[in-house]
Amino acid sequence: MAAAVAAAPGALGSLHAGGARLVAACSAWLCPGLRLPGSLAGRRVGPAIWAQGWVPAAGGPAPKRGYSSEVKTEDELRVRHLEEENRGIVVLGINRAYGKNSLSKNLIKMLSKAVDALKSDKKVRTIIIRSEVPGIFCAANLPVPTIAAIDGLALGGGLELALACDIRVAASSAKMGLVETKLAIIPGGGGTQRLPRAIGMSLAKELIFSARVLDGQEAKAVGLISHVLEQNQEGDAAYRKALDLAREFLPQGPVAMRVAKLAINQGMEVDLVTGLAIEEACYAQVCNAITNSMRMTLTNYIYLLYNSNEFH
Repeated sequence: MAAAVAAAPGALGSLHAGGARLVAACSAWLCPGLRLPGSLAGRRVGPAIWAQGWVPAAGGPAPKRGYSSEVKTEDELRVRHLEEENRGIVVLGINRAYGKNSLSKNLIKMLSKAVDALKSDKKVRTIIIRSEVPGIFCAANLPVPTIAAIDGLALGGGLELALACDIRVAASSAKMGLVETKLAIIPGGGGTQRLPRAIGMSLAKELIFSARVLDGQEAKAVGLISHVLEQNQEGDAAYRKALDLAREFLPQGPVAMRVAKLAINQGMEVDLVTGLAIEEACYAQVCNAITNSMRMTLTNYIYLLYNSNEFH
């Protein structure tokens, strides 16, 4: 997939380089003692970068993200690989009831570890992120489709985690919002960048400036989520819808799904002409994968035929 992007014109490299200079300039303007824990010059910034929060440079002050550092022995993240007709679907269940699913250092570490493992697992087709704590939802930069199932509260970092997913579904009783300005800070987990891309700049500014909280119906009306459902007695209506969507994705070609996501994500960051070049390169990548697969199938068939009794 990296080759597909590399085949497009050099605008991507220039874009990332320009982004690195912009981030460095913004960091220096905000506070000379701060630096971002990562660079836009290499791979794109993902949850593993923002989860670390701001870190102080030598001699600088030490503001930190507001997640808890408390570590419990219970599993804060449950990874379930579904079986039978749901094979290929993985559910990441956030289970930090005592902290209302706030992003602790331990939870961030577990999420990062799970993401690294899932990235290289070719059997994974779709990932659902949900809360295992009733009434609370608190993606991960993955190559496969990710769905956020919001059955409760998704405020601040919880909504930012959902914004990092490809698709968001919610119960009508769910509550969502970037409320950081109430605390005299700003969203620091990607909210100021992903929310405008999801619902438009003007409305995103309105919601962030006001720290407004939306229910499921309001979130659907502004385009923040794709589907809204009446909550059921079990309190998992959004999860059930996410599971239905994941099942709908399962029959599709795994390589095509990954490359389609890559083409969309990369294309949204550049102009249309460059985006079309990225699509062309990704299309060629899929065609090459199909050709190689057919070649391997034919080779295996010839090998089996040669070694069969009928051939001799």
